[in-house]
Amino acid sequence: MKWPDPQVVWKAIEVYVEVAYGGPPPPSAVRSRLETLRALSDESFYDSAVFEHRGEGMTARVLLRLGNRFYPHMKLAIERRPDRQGCLFRADTHDAHCCPSSESREYEAFRQLMEMNQTVAQSIDAAWERAKLPTFKTYLREDLARRQAMLK
Repeated sequence: MKWPDPQVVWKAIEVYVEVAYGGPPPPSAVRSRLETLRALSDESFYDSAVFEHRGEGMTARVLLRLGNRFYPHMKLAIERRPDRQGCLFRADTHDAHCCPSSESREYEAFRQLMEMNQTVAQSIDAAWERAKLPTFKTYLREDLARRQAMLK
């Protein structure tokens, strides 16, 4: 399985940052990660320590922590398509694993943060679709069209 060409990833990064930060530059930690990536050749792009690699085989993912204006831990995820015919991009809110108990004082504030993160993630996905970048939604649409064509 081949990961997307770095130029395609850069397009996804640019769209993500524009939507996630709404104009102002991202924080210095994000700018530093991006500068590190810019300094690499295409051959060493995915070997950079700024990427987090998770899983193997069909569950393999590459993650880049870019955050958003509300939450610094949101990530750009590059994942394999379910049909194994390439990869897709996903905005990983990276917040569900740490939600406080509903009895906690922080629960309501954290739930609001999760809702804001979800809105940002959906906006990023929609912007990627407009930019003709592969997302899970575009995969589902293509798969449905393929299945409908087979029934005709």
